Amino acid sequence: MMQFLNSIAPMWPELVVAVGALVLTLWGVFRPDNDREAEVVSWLAILVLGVAGWLILSQPAAGSSLFGGAFIDDGFGRFMKILALGASAAAILLSIDDFRDHKVLKFEYPVLILLATAGMMMMISAGDLLSLYLGLELQSLSLYVVAAFRRDDVRSSEAGLKYFVLGALSSGMLLYGASLVYGFTGATSFAQIAQVAKGANAMANVGLVFGLVFLLVGIAFKISAVPFHMWTPDVYQGAPTPVTAFFSAAPKVAAIALLVRVVTSAFPGIAGQWQQIVAFLAIASMLLGAFAAIGQTNIKRLLAYSSIANVGFALVPLVTNTKEGVQGVLIYMAIYVVMTLGAFACVIAMRREEGSVEEIDELAGLAERNGPMAAALAALMFSLAGIPPLAGFWAKFYAFMPAIKSGYYILSVIGVLASVVGAYYYLRIVKVMYFDKPAKAFLPVRVKVGFVISVSAIFVLLFVIAPSPLVNAASTAAASFRY
Repeated sequence: MMQFLNSIAPMWPELVVAVGALVLTLWGVFRPDNDREAEVVSWLAILVLGVAGWLILSQPAAGSSLFGGAFIDDGFGRFMKILALGASAAAILLSIDDFRDHKVLKFEYPVLILLATAGMMMMISAGDLLSLYLGLELQSLSLYVVAAFRRDDVRSSEAGLKYFVLGALSSGMLLYGASLVYGFTGATSFAQIAQVAKGANAMANVGLVFGLVFLLVGIAFKISAVPFHMWTPDVYQGAPTPVTAFFSAAPKVAAIALLVRVVTSAFPGIAGQWQQIVAFLAIASMLLGAFAAIGQTNIKRLLAYSSIANVGFALVPLVTNTKEGVQGVLIYMAIYVVMTLGAFACVIAMRREEGSVEEIDELAGLAERNGPMAAALAALMFSLAGIPPLAGFWAKFYAFMPAIKSGYYILSVIGVLASVVGAYYYLRIVKVMYFDKPAKAFLPVRVKVGFVISVSAIFVLLFVIAPSPLVNAASTAAASFRY
């Protein structure tokens, strides 16, 4: 038994999360159905995620693989898994008080988050089309349920239905692409597909190229890249805010990691084909995300379009197909996760006696009513806008520099212009908080939400003092691939 456990040591973090979800399911079923027990399960779920993170950090530096390369343990996977675990833990923490207010604090929510996280970790380590699809579906099935977690809310039910229909469509397209790739290469392993893709006639293999296109379309749905973004604003607005915070962070990390691994590991020989697709997705996402957010009055919809634009920025360095490009993707996603979780934590803190509010105008005069919250939200908005010397500026710096060095000048200029346009709606929120006539005060910020807001604001403010740990970790993770 010990020999078997040692042989699957690289999968221990995934097993801990999956077994933890099953144990907590049994705990919830046989314990009283009340808020106290649900909160206990939430804290235990956070503990499970923490243990999984510790196991990842304690693994040997040398990478390894299992099941004939279907599961890959490397520096890149560990980096992205830590991000996904941290985002999932923050999402559970943000949900406790908010769900209690809305009378939907149930033990099933943290269990579903754990199952979704297990799927994300499998996606990040996937080295085979089959393991890719298994991880993707385990994540997606859990996300469909949590989107509609407030069953008595029409908007939440609508969000879950829209996400399910379009998510099922994207999964079908991805599976069709995988079947085409298998049909024209005779393999499902990324390493074996790469051997075919490096062949002399690979560029002329129309079936392989079509399979690549459908694969990328399916993944583009998951990262809500334009033109496959149509579900994002409605789902973000309709789902409970803690769920929206989760959607904007952890699944994005996993899907971006999957995209990077697929194009760099399975299709290095036809890089010219996928670079064009990724460049188009980046440009379309940056421009639509920047311009569509201008007229939004609901802050959750605004942040939905903001996430679409940020996906575009994260794809810019990937186009270069270099180590510096992948490093830029990793740095951008790490900073983006912190910024977006902090921003949604501020949205959760927007509550009055009559309930939660989501309109941007409700933030009017927040600087007078709650100075610390206004300062934290302002720092996060400035960072999302890319104002130096905040963390968001350095995220864009590390995203654009590889593209500039590789000669993608037009792509970089479009990204900078989109960032300038996007600064308008971020700075508008700051203007409403500091210069508009004060609105009715919000209720005091709770400790759990305040903790996430504080950590996020401190990170974006002080990142410039010590960027080396993140930059070095991203550089080490990016070295996992051959370019």
